[in-house]
Amino acid sequence: MQLLRRITDSDFIGGAPEFMETISRYASRGVLVDDMLHIAMMYMSNINLYKLPGGGIDEGEEIRAAFLREIKEETGYEAEIIYELGYVEEHKNKNNFMQQSYCFVAKAHSRVGNAMLTEGEAQLGMIVEWMTAEKALEVMNSSEIICDDYSTQFMIEREKAIFEKAVELLANLYGRGILEEYKGGDENDKG
Repeated sequence: MQLLRRITDSDFIGGAPEFMETISRYASRGVLVDDMLHIAMMYMSNINLYKLPGGGIDEGEEIRAAFLREIKEETGYEAEIIYELGYVEEHKNKNNFMQQSYCFVAKAHSRVGNAMLTEGEAQLGMIVEWMTAEKALEVMNSSEIICDDYSTQFMIEREKAIFEKAVELLANLYGRGILEEYKGGDENDKG
């Protein structure tokens, strides 16, 4: 799997990047699209921020299975992975924490139930909102502007790197005509 991005403290405060050697947490995450190429964004209403679906990989769990599990838990949808994007490293030296996230694009098939959020996700008021790529980029940029939390800044940079790679891939897969439709369609909130 190819490296998509390394995010370090230097991305926010300048200076030379410092890389950590030991991975603290492995995660699996990415972009989930529907038949209309709308994107599932996880809105955390209590902190007014958006992120992509995904989370930590359980011990012994395969990385693709982890992403599909996270999609089902956070959105209530069954999905299939249609493309492997690569991985992102977050070197949070201030917290002595390095996360490596394996990243994918998946297509939603059917809603099989309600989201099964963790206690922390529920406390954040997390819900899924479906939107165009243009709207997804807009809400991620808005999140970046209002965010001053150290760890959340890393999350937003990671999400944008994953999102940009996914949009590039979808343009190649579906052609420019579909990408324009993808970017400019009406927002479609599915709940």
